[in-house]
Amino acid sequence: MWGLRLRRLACARRTAGSALQRCWQTPLPATGTDWRQVSFLVADAEMSSLDANVGELLSIGWVAVESGSVVLDSARHHLIKANKSVGQSAAIHSLRDCELSEAETGPEVLGHFLQAAAGKILVFHNAALDMSYLNRLSRAAFGAPLLLPVVDTLLQEELLLRRREQAIKSGDLRLHACRERYGLPAYQGHNALLDALATAELLVALAAHRSGGKPFALGRLL
Repeated sequence: MWGLRLRRLACARRTAGSALQRCWQTPLPATGTDWRQVSFLVADAEMSSLDANVGELLSIGWVAVESGSVVLDSARHHLIKANKSVGQSAAIHSLRDCELSEAETGPEVLGHFLQAAAGKILVFHNAALDMSYLNRLSRAAFGAPLLLPVVDTLLQEELLLRRREQAIKSGDLRLHACRERYGLPAYQGHNALLDALATAELLVALAAHRSGGKPFALGRLL
């Protein structure tokens, strides 16, 4: 966490008075805190390309995990107005230009997200992709990346398989495959909110598995 705090200090002047700075001002849990005492915000995004340099963020969904349980009434799903046609990516996420034309703007949705994220640890499955889009949006709005702590369930699963010296085959780290290893049910993917809920269930399952009912520090998930 110290690295994040130092980077935030370096950005303090240009983020002063912004929604991002207000989010940063909410205290975060210590890395030694047991995971069941940590507030998580589990999120997923749909985008028009896997390359944040050329694609656009089209939707984002999130849900909180509190006291080791998914808080369903915290679930939110926002569509984001696109500047260009979604093109062939609609075949994956089923979001069409007509559905996005009257949606909220990226900065508006980012404001909602920052309010929900205050004091929480972010969670994604394949965080690098989602964070590349969110950081680009944050830099455009505030002149700084989000600089929020992140748990990546994909990397956690990869670490666990490598520790077991298991060969990792193509597809083994996809969200549905990771869920299968914990006996979680199949779900319909490529909807930001459904993927966020699926990732939240995976977070709870993997953290409970790794803790074995004993205290398990947040820092071991980061």
